[in-house]
Order: sequence, then C-alpha cells, then structure tokens
Amino acid sequence: MANLDDLNYESISEMTTDDAIERLRQIRLSRRIAVRKVTNKKQKVAPDVNAADAAELLRILEGIK
Repeated sequence: MANLDDLNYESISEMTTDDAIERLRQIRLSRRIAVRKVTNKKQKVAPDVNAADAAELLRILEGIK
C-alpha cells in the first residue's frame, strides 16, 4: 500500500530554514490569482453618419427608389 514516503518529497522538517522559506514562498506564489485590469474600451459599432447619409441608407434598405 502506498504512503507519503512513496511521493519522494523532502520533508519540510528536514529542510534548512532558507530552503523551507523558499519552498513556502513558491507555494504562496503559485496560489495567487492574477488580477485583470478592466478597461472601458469604447466599441464603435458604426461610423458617424449625418442625417442625409442615414436617410439614404434607410431608403436603400427599405428598397424605396
């Protein structure tokens, strides 16, 4: 039956103080979640059109000649 000795990990009690602190630092770093910055990007859906262009486009879409 398998036990903890089969994992081949060095016990923290057998590490030097510096090695144990470094191992703890690595564990803490690996648990951090990256913070994503949310940017408010303005999406431009359509280019700016004036009233005459909008009316012409609407006329074309409606099929009015």
